Amino acid sequence: MDKEERAVLITRYKEGHRAVVEAFRGITDDELDRSAGSEWTPRQIAHHLADSEMMSAIRIRRLLAEDNPVIHGYDEAEFAKRLTSDRPITPSLEAMRYARESTAQLLERLSDDDWVRTGTHSESGPYSVETWLKIYAAHGHDHAAQVKRSRGIK
Repeated sequence: MDKEERAVLITRYKEGHRAVVEAFRGITDDELDRSAGSEWTPRQIAHHLADSEMMSAIRIRRLLAEDNPVIHGYDEAEFAKRLTSDRPITPSLEAMRYARESTAQLLERLSDDDWVRTGTHSESGPYSVETWLKIYAAHGHDHAAQVKRSRGIK
């Protein structure tokens, strides 16, 4: 991955929270717990984003600070099932925001050597800083689209 591609992905990563907030703007209580088909509800998505972003913030820090760390997977579906219930979404959206803001500060300061650091993901094998960026640059946008689908917004 060259510097230009990284810059595009970092920008997309930084815009992920905004995309999510826009997807949730004006959401009603009824819409929070309604899904598009078999997808998660917007409430589950909001809490998943908090869980995932906090995990991702730790993952990138481990990749940068430790030599060859093991990056542990977790059962996202079980987290969504057990940790969602009827909790308000605002704290979770804020957790996503701040995890991303603090991590973006790191991404903007990485050296060429930092970008090639790797570890091993417990479920998928080799896992690099660049792999991390590709995944999380899209993550917020993907779930924002899911929220919009559940609300019938294009």
